[in-house]
Amino acid sequence: MGSNAYWFAIWFTNSKDKTVVWTADRDTPVNNRGSRVSIRRDGTMVLTDVDGRIKWQTNTTNTDVAAAELLNTGNLVLKNRRGNILWQSFDIPTDTLLPSQLLTKDKKLISSLRKGSLESGYFNLYFGSDNVLSLISDSPQISSIYWPSPYSDIYASGRTNYNGSRFAVLDDKGMLFSSDHYQANASDMGSGIKRRLTIDPDGNLRIYSLTNSTGLWMITWQAISQPCQVHGACGSNGLCVYTPKPKCICTPGYAANDPRDWDAGCKPIFNLTLVNSEVKFLELSQFDYFGSDLYYKPNFTLEACRELCRSDSGCKGFTYRTFGNGHCYAKSDLFNGFASPDFPGSVYIKLPRSLQVSKPSIFHDSSTMCESPEAEILLGSPSIYNIARKTVRWGYIYSFCLALGAIELLFFVLGWWFLFTKHGVPASVEAGYRMISNQFRRFNYAELKKATKNFREELGRGGSGAVYKGVLADDRVVAVKRLGDVVQGEDEFWAEMRTIGKINHINLVRMWGFCSEGRHRLLVYEYVDNMSLDRHLFNPNFLGWKQRFAVALGTAKGLAYLHHECLEWVIHCDVKPENILLDGEFQPKIADFGLAKLSRRDSPGSEISRIRGTKGYMAPEWALNQPITAKVDVYGYGVVILEMVKGIKFSNWVVDDADNHKIPLKSLDRTVKEKSEGGNSSWVESIVDSRLEGNYSRKQAATLIQLGLSCVEEDQSKRPTMLLWSKLSWNVKMKQIKFQIECNCLIFYFSRLCKYY
Repeated sequence: MGSNAYWFAIWFTNSKDKTVVWTADRDTPVNNRGSRVSIRRDGTMVLTDVDGRIKWQTNTTNTDVAAAELLNTGNLVLKNRRGNILWQSFDIPTDTLLPSQLLTKDKKLISSLRKGSLESGYFNLYFGSDNVLSLISDSPQISSIYWPSPYSDIYASGRTNYNGSRFAVLDDKGMLFSSDHYQANASDMGSGIKRRLTIDPDGNLRIYSLTNSTGLWMITWQAISQPCQVHGACGSNGLCVYTPKPKCICTPGYAANDPRDWDAGCKPIFNLTLVNSEVKFLELSQFDYFGSDLYYKPNFTLEACRELCRSDSGCKGFTYRTFGNGHCYAKSDLFNGFASPDFPGSVYIKLPRSLQVSKPSIFHDSSTMCESPEAEILLGSPSIYNIARKTVRWGYIYSFCLALGAIELLFFVLGWWFLFTKHGVPASVEAGYRMISNQFRRFNYAELKKATKNFREELGRGGSGAVYKGVLADDRVVAVKRLGDVVQGEDEFWAEMRTIGKINHINLVRMWGFCSEGRHRLLVYEYVDNMSLDRHLFNPNFLGWKQRFAVALGTAKGLAYLHHECLEWVIHCDVKPENILLDGEFQPKIADFGLAKLSRRDSPGSEISRIRGTKGYMAPEWALNQPITAKVDVYGYGVVILEMVKGIKFSNWVVDDADNHKIPLKSLDRTVKEKSEGGNSSWVESIVDSRLEGNYSRKQAATLIQLGLSCVEEDQSKRPTMLLWSKLSWNVKMKQIKFQIECNCLIFYFSRLCKYY
């Protein structure tokens, strides 16, 4: 758009970039000279261009309209003389939903075409015909829903379609709620913060919170943790990959139509008419293309699928899934291509035999490691290239501004030193300084050495290093973890710390800061009063049943946040009782998340092996060299809750039958299946911790055992997700336990009655 293009819009005055939240007609701007907004005698508010043509108007024809008013909520309203609202901008949203603004069945949010633009894009948030709040890619090439996940039914996503009202709202505290039972929270939940819910040009739905001091927006929740799950992000014949940040590339054998605009997709560099004898197939492991299926063949061999596609001129490739029996999906188009460590299969691209192509690199340099690829770039946005050009063009000006900034910073530091060291600090100023300094920050080594009294009081020691108790200068009690061998250099370590520092959840240990000086790498955490779960589970001072139950549910919520709601994609890799801490009220807080990338865990004397994890809690896929996904955490979690039920460590279990030599978990699973038939609950007493002396709920115990066994299935595709765990609600009435999940299973035995895939 030219500089003369103007819009009638509403924006945040305190935001640095004057963030627009509503426009009257986003696709047809007006001339800045002579265009005007007015209220006519018939009650309509109109936007006219310089030539007098009406470009936009309200649907009001009430002669009682007295005034237009912009409310503090961001709602533009037309009122009559009695103050009643006759029309409001909240009823016709663009790409943003403000707190208290309702999104109903006849409304939708439509993304902007690209970053910095106001014109309509291709991604929509709306209520579909199934009454479910959904994100859809509605491009000229194809239309498909990508959130909730199309790979599982709505109940597995924690939704319900028994919902006639169809509404969604973001409240003043940062909670997003919709009538299909979906609920999400901003990481900084609380009143007094300006927020917005926006569908961005990259197709992701995010909650933003405004930082008043800087005028900048901070992402505090997003719907999709892995950006490559957004359909249409890379256009036709494009692939979305993590390297480690998400980016678009072309399918091997194809070239970009416009490298600055991935909506344009890619075109083949070969003749599409191929003779059977000239065809070859390039395998891309852990890639898939959603939709565009010519046909689907279950229980099919790989070779049969290959021949089927080879003989069909309309087939451009096929996907072959390897879970259970083979599944063959022939593709008429290569659209919505993405790389995923969770995908159990490969895609085979149909190419001329003479064409030499290479496979793309995915998931950073080691796809089997538990890593947290950042998701900050808006895929397909040409603004990335514009920024690069501007950086070169304005390099000298930036250098000059940097020099001025350094001089200004020097004066600030000198003034601060003079004020605070020479004349004392007023109580109010000191309180404000403490409030600022208490946030995530970088510590120096001498500061932490003093706080821990030269690392005198050791709290514990694990595979990633020793933990010491310390007291900071502001009297905060902290736990300081001293890391062993660290892979990253200074810059990489700082980048990882910024990622982990953003993570905030009631069931995760809060990180206050870090230290990186020379060979010293230290992490500063909040101090958790009651230490780790293992000290209260396998020792004489054991937890009661009610506390164990609360720990099971709280731990599930923390892991669900890491896997599905966290701003970065995080797999813990080492879920065990030693990494679950208990606060003063015995509520669980997960520790050591995000450390899989930082430490070398194959050092001599470490019980953690080269394949990352602790023996007894490691999922089978580590040893089988299968793709590592969030399901490794689900496995470890299953072992933990079974240990909480039994009250002893997994390695100490002995099964009292003729098959003692067999794996305890398999024997336990067989025992439960045999003894639970016919509704007999007497088997529960033989498993539950005898120290509880019968003081526990039989129904809760039976359900936890069955849930735990579901989590430790050898086949990772049969394990539930932590998102399902976090949606569980427990209702106790007259000692009757109803275990209810938001997928309309009234009484839920985790792996027996409900199917997830």
